[in-house]
Amino acid sequence: MAQTSVVVSEVGITATAATATACPCPGSLFPYPPPRAGMAVSRKCLRAAQAELGAGMLSGLVESMRASSPTHARAAAAPAAGVDDEHAAWMARHPSALAKFEEIVAASKGKQIVMFLDYDGTLSPIVDDPDAAFMSETMRMAVRSVAKHFPTAIVSGRCRDKVFEFVKLAELYYAGSHGMDIKGPAKSSSGHAKSKAKGVLFQPASEFLPMIEEVHQRLIEETKHVAGAKVENNKFCVSVHFRCVDEKSWGALAETVKGVMREYPKLRMSQGRMVFEVRPTIKWDKGKALEFLLESLGFADCSNVLPVYIGDDRTDEDAFKVLRRRGQGVGILVSKHPKDTSASFSLQEPAEVMEFLLRLVEWKQLSRARLRLRRQAHA
Repeated sequence: MAQTSVVVSEVGITATAATATACPCPGSLFPYPPPRAGMAVSRKCLRAAQAELGAGMLSGLVESMRASSPTHARAAAAPAAGVDDEHAAWMARHPSALAKFEEIVAASKGKQIVMFLDYDGTLSPIVDDPDAAFMSETMRMAVRSVAKHFPTAIVSGRCRDKVFEFVKLAELYYAGSHGMDIKGPAKSSSGHAKSKAKGVLFQPASEFLPMIEEVHQRLIEETKHVAGAKVENNKFCVSVHFRCVDEKSWGALAETVKGVMREYPKLRMSQGRMVFEVRPTIKWDKGKALEFLLESLGFADCSNVLPVYIGDDRTDEDAFKVLRRRGQGVGILVSKHPKDTSASFSLQEPAEVMEFLLRLVEWKQLSRARLRLRRQAHA
């Protein structure tokens, strides 16, 4: 893929790359080579070592669960000395996309903007019940307006059909199940979309559907003793929400999910915002979905495109990293608190996302109006 000018350097912003974190994989308690021949290890010692290491991994997983909790993040930050300085330093590395709006749009000169939007926590607020994560009518209006001017895709961990039920806009591209279920728009809102992209349908993990359904049923059965746990089938992945689970039960829930996962080596578990995600081990994520959609739109190796990706979750980091690797695009993290991220800019909450989208529409309308006036003046 051709490397083009880096947008973040054009607007004078640099950001630290996200620190890579990997979830412990079931069955890999000893990543180092086994003892060489002649070095006897008793079964009792081996079991003790496995138990100790397993407990440590579980403890680390619970700490990671705490870190993903906005409540814990605020509580941990409140008494810490120098929190304001830390936040200011983070904002210097990831400034507000609203404050830097003019610089962002200036970097799009001569380029086609393509919008990529996460759903939960980006277009809708994070709520206790994932089935009640409705977007506001004003947000829907903002997204509809953006789609009139720029190709726009929703990239979500949700099942594609479910996220469409929330958004209800047929002119968008939808990439559900973390990009493993992609479909083009049912109708076009303007002439910006390439015709070949309209009917796109891509499902790289179709062979895993029976296994995903089996795991879904297993997790429902195995987690029913954990009050507040909610298991959601997102077609090509399974989500185990623990937002409503008492913190005292987090360890038990994590161990239960890991126990089920040990029986399915072709699936992997990752953690998002108060949720465990179970999905196929194929090399496909939101970053791959972004690249696939750009290619479907005819922008695979083009320098005249500016992808803009807005998301709030760990899974969105895959897309932010792709933008950095491509050397083109704008990654915007939605967060009120400092996080390790590969995004260049930040917005605090969905309300700011909506403001950014509306400003983008206004800017485009004014740009077109000025162009018409110049043409009339030279006619």
